[in-house]
Amino acid sequence: MNAAKSRTIAAGVGVMAVVVLALGGCLKRTIHVTSEPPGALVWINDVEVGRTPLQTDFTHYGTYDVRVRREGYEPIIVKQKANAPVYELPPLDIAAEAVPAKLHNVVKWHYVLLPVVEANPDKEAGEREVIERARELRGKLAPEDTAK
Repeated sequence: MNAAKSRTIAAGVGVMAVVVLALGGCLKRTIHVTSEPPGALVWINDVEVGRTPLQTDFTHYGTYDVRVRREGYEPIIVKQKANAPVYELPPLDIAAEAVPAKLHNVVKWHYVLLPVVEANPDKEAGEREVIERARELRGKLAPEDTAK
């Protein structure tokens, strides 16, 4: 192979490498939140992101403050982790950015909301009545103080 042909091949490989690196990859990160029942309002780090089921993009892995609320249900307030996949851990993350492919990581969080337990005024009145009767009985059964 002559020198001119070798330089042409080397230049072609170099141009292809530059094009591949310039194209780069695409890393997409999404949090998918669902709930039972659906339609709960969700806040992530004090930012309202919508009603379940929902998807929202995020930038950084780590721990998030999550609030989930729906009328008639107990609210859920938790710290939730978004863990990085292996290809986004150092030093592999540099290669993942350079690979000319679309990589999409979906973090899934699911919450089960419990109905609010309403206070039962009849039950509370019944409990007060039983306690009062017990006090009356205790007073009748207690030995009387007699000073002798």
